[in-house]
Amino acid sequence: MQISYLIIISIVTYILGSFTKLKWNKMPNKYIPLQNVLIGLISATICFVFKIETNFINSLVLCFLAVMGAGGTSDLMQTFKKEEDDVS
Repeated sequence: MQISYLIIISIVTYILGSFTKLKWNKMPNKYIPLQNVLIGLISATICFVFKIETNFINSLVLCFLAVMGAGGTSDLMQTFKKEEDDVS
């Protein structure tokens, strides 16, 4: 059941990310957390509607934690890459 959350979040992230890239070539980074919240909300709703999780609050918490964790990990990797490029 936990894998289902990750698959749904990945698909929603891919769709919204593709849409964002097509409509706005250079979206400012300050809007990325808002996009992550939207991804979490959509993913939680999908998980609840398709009965992957029977409690909507649990679905929201799990999806928000997964999305924010993935966003934080991505930011951390970009920071390390930028620091390595600056050192080189």
